[in-house]
Formats: sequence, C-alpha cells, structure tokens
Amino acid sequence: MALDRTEGLNSLGFAKSPAETRVVVAMSGGVDSSVVAAMLAEEGYDVVGVTLQLYDHGAALAKKGACCAGLDIHDARRVAEEMGFPHYVLDYENIFKDAVIDEFADSYLAGATPVPCIRCNERVKFKDLLETARDLDADCMATGHYIQRMEGAQGPELHCAADANRDQSYFLFSTTPEQLSFLRFPLGHLPSKAETRKLAAKYGLPVADKPDSQDICFVPNGNYASVIEKLRPGAAEPGEIVHADGRVLGTHEGVIHYTIGQRRGLGIGGLSEPLYVVKLDVDTRRVIVGPKELLATRTIPVREINWLGDGAFTDLSERHISVKVRSTRPPRDAILRPLSATTAEVELLTPEEGVSPGQACVFYDTGSSRILGGGWIWKG
Repeated sequence: MALDRTEGLNSLGFAKSPAETRVVVAMSGGVDSSVVAAMLAEEGYDVVGVTLQLYDHGAALAKKGACCAGLDIHDARRVAEEMGFPHYVLDYENIFKDAVIDEFADSYLAGATPVPCIRCNERVKFKDLLETARDLDADCMATGHYIQRMEGAQGPELHCAADANRDQSYFLFSTTPEQLSFLRFPLGHLPSKAETRKLAAKYGLPVADKPDSQDICFVPNGNYASVIEKLRPGAAEPGEIVHADGRVLGTHEGVIHYTIGQRRGLGIGGLSEPLYVVKLDVDTRRVIVGPKELLATRTIPVREINWLGDGAFTDLSERHISVKVRSTRPPRDAILRPLSATTAEVELLTPEEGVSPGQACVFYDTGSSRILGGGWIWKG
C-alpha cells in the first residue's frame, strides 16, 4: 500500500506488526471496499469484514446498481472467503430506517432536497458501525471511500482524494475529529479508479469488473417521488404551478415531483421563455417557477456545522474558503462567517444557481486539499 509511513509504524499508523493490528473493513460488496479488504489481508493485517443489511433483503436481491443490495452482501462474503478472513452481516434495517430513510422522506415533503448518503455515513457507518468495530477490539476501521486522512500538526486531517473525479469529500464532511482518529481510507491516494480495478484483478477478486453503484441504495432508478409515495401514502397532493410574477400557469400532482432548479418536465409547455423551479411552497402546495436569474444565490444560511479546521469554530471572525453546494459542482470562492458553534452565513463571491435547502455546504481550504468541515443549507 503506497502510503506515507512514519518510521516504526505500520501502513495504518500503528507501532506494531500488521498481524497484531485488527482492522474492521466496511464492505459494501463493491470493488472499492473489496480491494481495501484484500490489500490489508495480503499485508498480513487481522482483517474482519463487515457488511450492513440496510433494508429488506428479499427486495434487495432483485435490484442492481445500489450499494447495499442482497447480491452485494453475497459478493462481499465471496471476497472474504477468497482472501481467508472472517465476514459478518449485520442487520441495521431498523437503525437505517430511523436514522436515514424517515428523515429523507420528511425533508423531501418539506420541500428540501436531502442527501441521504451523507446521513448514512454520519449516523450509521461512522457511528453505529464504528462502535461495533470498537466492540470487536479493532484498532481502526477502513472503508473504500475516495478521500485522504493525513496527520497534521493538531491531529488527523481530512483531505480530498488524489483523483478529483472520484473524490467523495462532499459526502464525508460530517466526519468528526474523534471518528477520523479511528478511520482509515486506503484508496484515497490512488490516481484513478482504473488503478483500483487493476488491484482487484491482481488479487483475483470476483468483483474486479463489477460496475459502480449509481443510485441511492433505497431509491431505484433515481425516482425519489415513487419512494416518498410508498413511505408516506397520500403525500403527493395536487396544487398550482405559479410564475414568480403571480400568474397561474397550470397544475401539478404533488410538490414532491419537483426540485429547485428543475427545467424539464414541468408540464407547462407553450411558453416563450425557459422557466425553472425557483421555490417550492409546501404550505400552499405551490411550485413557483421563473427565469434562470431568479435561481442565483449569494448568501447561504448553514447549520449543524461540523468543523474540522484548526482551533474553535467560534474563534473565527470570518475566513476566505471554497465551498461546494452540490456534489457535482466544483468548489466556489466564498467567505465563511460563523454565527454560533454550529451555524454560519456563507457569502458566495460569485452567485450560484439552484442552491437548495437540504443540500450540504462543504468547506475547503483555498490553499490546500484539506476539508474544513461543512453544514446543511436551510431556509434561514
């Protein structure tokens, strides 16, 4: 494993042999976490593989393209058998529903655009699973995430992956300093996903050519609205589609079918100007549409902040940083102004379109690859 190591420490940062170092590997059944487990097993670590069953196993078996399906549990078990280390499947269905799915549904019904993968990392994988790893007397827990953990002057720091195209920092900003001290990310330094697949082939893993997961694990084909309707029957109530100038342009079958910034599929054809969803008014069941310029946002209220920078968050007066407000967008220059230990105002130097409550706002150091934390965008 091509990682920087301090003299006298093994590749995971412990002053003992790999054989004396127990590492729990969170195995999704995909190629990334499988390579991590195989890599560490080959190095001689005391590897224990753990896979989470997060929702109904029978339904999952028929679904491909998601990270926690029943077939993936089978694949993780096969990798463990091939590499000769123990593997456990833990039933986290109730925890996952309470901590992730219910909030996803409620947030969506409130007009927000939630990111359940972040909550899953925060509340399930890096909380409950991490505690399980401690219960198994593990020295650390390793995952297949593309992100880097580096030792800094004041302790472990979180840094972007070497491959910007695979970087998963947006989904891991809520990792706490305490969790970071226990976590390891052995793939973060790799230059590309192709290198990961080469390693999988080298180890002879049955998942070497397995496609990447694309969907949120409990949202088949990206159809959020159908999932919400199953979770909250009767939630999709019809209402009006209204122009920002007050004109009623049509009707809709439920606010849950729309997201901020949406242009296609509005059901109001025949207009001379392109219109976008600029606001969702859940109380009046109105979808507000308007020209693109109405989507531009400069000031973003952020709460539930997790600070990973040096010093106390409240010690900052303001700080120039870069921020991401969507996982698929590049970081933008901004000014961060703390309001309390967990709230702040972020001023974008260039307005951003389609900023939506429920999305994360992730903070980056402008002079390095370091992630400084982040929080959740809300209505203010």
